[in-house]
Formats: sequence, structure tokens, C-alpha cells
Amino acid sequence: MLKYSPLDAEHRALDARMTPFGGWDMPLQYAGGTLSEHLACRHDAVVFDVSHLGTVRVVGPEAFAQLQKTLTNDLQKIAPGRAQYTHLLDPNDASVLDDIIVWWIADQVFDVMPNASNTDDVIAAIGGVDTTATRAVLAVQGPQARTKVATFFPEAAAVGKFKVAQCSWNGIACTVAGTGYTGEQGIEIAIANAHAADLWRAILQAGVQPSGLGARDTLRLEAGLPLHGHELGHGITTLQANLEWVVSWTKGEFIGRSALAREKQSGVARVLRGIATEGRRPPRAECNVVSHGKVIGVVTSGNFSPILEHGIALALVDPSYNIGDVIAIDVRGSELPGRIVELPFVAKK
Repeated sequence: MLKYSPLDAEHRALDARMTPFGGWDMPLQYAGGTLSEHLACRHDAVVFDVSHLGTVRVVGPEAFAQLQKTLTNDLQKIAPGRAQYTHLLDPNDASVLDDIIVWWIADQVFDVMPNASNTDDVIAAIGGVDTTATRAVLAVQGPQARTKVATFFPEAAAVGKFKVAQCSWNGIACTVAGTGYTGEQGIEIAIANAHAADLWRAILQAGVQPSGLGARDTLRLEAGLPLHGHELGHGITTLQANLEWVVSWTKGEFIGRSALAREKQSGVARVLRGIATEGRRPPRAECNVVSHGKVIGVVTSGNFSPILEHGIALALVDPSYNIGDVIAIDVRGSELPGRIVELPFVAKK
């Protein structure tokens, strides 16, 4: 059975095109379409309903130690009032079971934010209480996001990048984090279900355009950000995904450390690269990457870039191939010329 966002009625009132995603019925796009929403995020501001993401509340004197011994990154690098990106690994082969944002809300209070379909697995690993059903999460993203939010909720607009704060809007408690999934500046606001529609409407009234999961995916692809089930997941490790920076080798044991260390010592068999292709034809996931007739890898995500106006792809390829190398992508039997490029595809200041 599909789950529904607290804002489901708001989306349908705007004639959103709905789609199943991670067990939830969520807006794919609104009347203006994915391209319009993508460009609005790059040049102005949009709001996404990301209530499908999980929230696991971990509290108490053992919370810090439990997260430290479970997840790859080192919470000692941050402090209360900060957020951190991290991984949960399979203990046997170091596959990324989930990539997670941790909001460190207070001294012994953490909100762990897993991907939609992975919440139960994360709870099994870290404990805590699933609070997903109690709140909505709204992501306001884009270069004008904070400016527009400041017109009605200045306290939230002031929350900086990867910072976390408990704020009050019209007397309503919210948790705000300077996080997102677009490569743009922005904030994410968690608010109790009963008040979610009021906040959604206030955001729209401030001139922020609603945006669906279609644009969220093309935006994260331009930003070179991984999607679980594509660039991360079964058989794909943190090292293969080129994300070793989320691993602390100095903090002590964590789940999957031994398996990941073995891979680091032996060397990865494949590594995530960015590929820019020629023309407007989009590369697609599961297409082979080839060089001189030899298959050297596989596309994990691909699409047309509205900003660059050509195809882009993330792919797991033979690690001997590097930035600048000319390759091709086999799209339904015809080769789409391309080149390995530095990530992100679209860099923001």
C-alpha cells in the first residue's frame, strides 16, 4: 500500500502529476513541467515536498556512541546544531545500505534521515524511533530560496549550510536544516503534519514555485549527487562511488569497516565517473560504457542537462579511465560519443 504525504491534497489541488516513489505517492511534476521547475531552481527558488524521506529520532546518553559505531563518518567533526552526510554499510561486503543525513539537534538528540524505502533497515542498525509519519519536510532550494523564505520566516532563512536549528513560525515549532539535494543553496523545514499545509501555502505565496521529483532528479544529476539504488546500493561501496571523504578511518570501528578496508587495500574494480555526451540525446541507466569496442562500465544515471544542453551521465567504469578520456555510451545499439569529465557537471559557488 502506498503512503501519502501530509500535503497530498495540496499537490492534487495544483493538478500535480503523481507517481509512486519509495512506497509513497509523490508529485513528479506540476503544470509547468519538469524543465520549468529545474530552471526555476537554478535561477530563482522552488519548493519540494520531501516528506517521503525517513526521520528516525535517536536520543539519550548512548545516542552518540551508537551512531559512531554504526555509520561511516565521524560525528566528532561536527557538534550540536550541525548536519553531516554519512553511510550505513553492509558488514560483509561494504555495500552502501543507505546514505544518510544526520541532523544533530541537541546534545543527546539526533534526527537520522534515511532514504524513503530504507527506514526499517536503518532502525534495525541504529535503533531509535520512526517519527516519519508525524511530520512533513519541505525543501526550499535555489539562489533566491533564503531571500524569499525571509519574507515570512526569517529565522529559518538564517540557518546556514549544513547547520540545524529549532525555530518557531507563528508559534509553531519547526526543525530547519541548511541541507538539500540540488547543488543549490537552500533549507529543509520539518513541521508537524497539522501545520504543513499552512507552511506550504506561505512558501508559495512568497513566490516560490512548487517542484516535483522529476526536477529533483535532474538537478541532483547535474550536481553529481548519488541516488541510492543507482550510484549506491547492493554491490556498490563508498570507495567505488568515489565518496571516501564520508569515511573516518581514525575514529575506530563501524559497521562494514573491515570489508571496506580490504577493498581499499586491494583497490576498487570500478569507480564512479561523470560523462558528458554530445548532442541532446540523453544517455540512460544500464547502458554500457565502451571504449574502442570494449565494455568498460555501465551508466547508473543519465539524462539531458537543461543547463548544459547536452547529455550527462554518472557511470561505474574501469578505474584506469580518467577525466579527459574519450568514450562512448551504447544506447540501444548506437554509440553516443562522450568524454569523462570532472564532477559536478554544474558547479555552484
